[in-house]
Amino acid sequence: MEKIKKETHSFQSEAKELLHLMIHSLYSNKEIFIREIISNASDAIDKLRFYFLSHPELNKNNTDFHIYISIDKKNNTLSISDNGIGMSKNEIIENLGTIAKSGTKKFINELKKNTEEKNKLIGQFGVGFYSTFIVSRKVIVKTKSIKCSENEGVLWESFGKGEYSIQKIKKKETGTEVILFLNDSEKIFLEEWKINNIIKKYSDHISIPVKINSYNEKEKTFSIKQINKAKALWNLKKTEIKDEEYQNFYKYISNDINNALIWTHNTVEGTQEYTILLYIPSKAPWDMWNRDNKHGLKLYVKKVYIMDDVQQFLPNYLRFVRGIIDSYDMPLNVSREILQENKIVSSLKKTLTKRILKLLEKLSIDKPEKYQKFWNEFGLVLKEGIAEDLYNKETIANLLRFTSVFNKKSEQTLSLESYIKNMQEKQEKIFFITSDSYLSAKNSPHLEFFKKNNIDVLLLSDKIDEWMMNHLTEFKEKKFQSISKNDESLNNLIQEENINQKIFEKNKFIEKVKDILKEKIKEAKFTNKLTETPVVLVTDSSDMSTQMAKLFSAAGQKTSPIKYIFEINPNHLLIKHINNISDKKQLKEWVYLLFEQALFVETGSLEDPNKFVFRLNKLLTQKIFTI
Repeated sequence: MEKIKKETHSFQSEAKELLHLMIHSLYSNKEIFIREIISNASDAIDKLRFYFLSHPELNKNNTDFHIYISIDKKNNTLSISDNGIGMSKNEIIENLGTIAKSGTKKFINELKKNTEEKNKLIGQFGVGFYSTFIVSRKVIVKTKSIKCSENEGVLWESFGKGEYSIQKIKKKETGTEVILFLNDSEKIFLEEWKINNIIKKYSDHISIPVKINSYNEKEKTFSIKQINKAKALWNLKKTEIKDEEYQNFYKYISNDINNALIWTHNTVEGTQEYTILLYIPSKAPWDMWNRDNKHGLKLYVKKVYIMDDVQQFLPNYLRFVRGIIDSYDMPLNVSREILQENKIVSSLKKTLTKRILKLLEKLSIDKPEKYQKFWNEFGLVLKEGIAEDLYNKETIANLLRFTSVFNKKSEQTLSLESYIKNMQEKQEKIFFITSDSYLSAKNSPHLEFFKKNNIDVLLLSDKIDEWMMNHLTEFKEKKFQSISKNDESLNNLIQEENINQKIFEKNKFIEKVKDILKEKIKEAKFTNKLTETPVVLVTDSSDMSTQMAKLFSAAGQKTSPIKYIFEINPNHLLIKHINNISDKKQLKEWVYLLFEQALFVETGSLEDPNKFVFRLNKLLTQKIFTI
């Protein structure tokens, strides 16, 4: 008899570290491992159904798809099997021996945090299989791919301590069986009532029947009993579905332990026929900003599973939406390539986008506190829509939230509608300022005139804001105006104060400043916008802003140096003092000091800060010794 060769492999380093963390962590929701294995089994069956569409000759009337759970108290084992697509040797190494995802390191670092975070992340990252080792001393997987012969079955075995073994076995049936050798402390998972409760909680509405070998105590006999409803939730009438069932289904398809914030469930008939069940999460996924983040809807065609993570149905700025779409118009053999150019998909994308935006709009009106929770989690992503979706720009703009001078807190709670309602009588524009931080924006000298005249200004400090404002030029026929840019319309708001122009004209102060700074500035002029600050720098209305230049620089793109307009407050004591300086060298030092001071406030940095400090100390010393 031929001896079966057993191969021993080491887990990928990240998988090894992950296993260690999970086994030795205080995992407060251990039962979730059953949800993960059931979910994998359901996906395997869905994939086999889809495979049969292009390989009908392999489908030998195999319509009895199911997931089977077997309890063996004598040997302390729990087995979960399916008759899905199965795995080959290479596939089992790829799926169970490695974590082939970018961002793995970041995930593991996040997992090292508190227990609550661990519970969230295990499902979100898609490594649910590894959760079996939290309750098991050993795990065995027996599997055979639909593409392999019965002599090419695979047995995978591991104690979760850094290594696993693989050997070929004879397996007639296609599919996968996961056998858990439970720790003595986890015998609760060998109780039928416990398994029933977990399945009803997490997997009641998956479309695959989940069956269990039920033991009758009185008759001392075993029978096969179905636990779950096995009806696709989205195909049921809304009146038949409880909120708890909607939430459990959300957790099943999203691998999120948190409840969804809100959802929409609709069946549409007419020129297009489809059913959708779309959810807005309550918490952002940890990898939302990862370029390789998988997102999109689960696609079914005529109730047949087609594929996961279909991105073509929603724009990128709505990538946080989870759910399913079941189309009755698309062909069953649809591929990702076909989806790219499909007219039905294009039409559905417009419809679904509008539906989600209307859902958020209704939430913002009916439940503003709930909407604020959404904004705090996903506001940054929604801002992308201003540039991405011209068709819905006005709707998206109405959903934006800001902080402002009058808001007096960093949380973004102010809508543009509210801002316009509170505008001053003569105010023609929506004023805003962009900066690196909330505090920097809040304390900017550009605000002095607006604070004095009781005019609110939006304070924008998210990195995306400058880019967004280049596309958001007006709202409700009110144009946006950056207060760090030169704006002639502000003159209508400024209450002119008496300036003793003769004093400055006599000394030709502005001409002297221009002559000293030369090419460093575009223009020098007096302003009435400042009350506490001697000088400020603004960009011309047609020039690149400071924040935009920073964005280009951060992206490694060079830009031409900005030539600012140097605005001078003639009522400031320091300016009046400098105007009386007759010594050209000393005057030059003061003008440069004020220019660099304003440049530092505007940009947050100086080319030569040491020179600035030296000049400042020199002038302070001269002032001290002349007193």
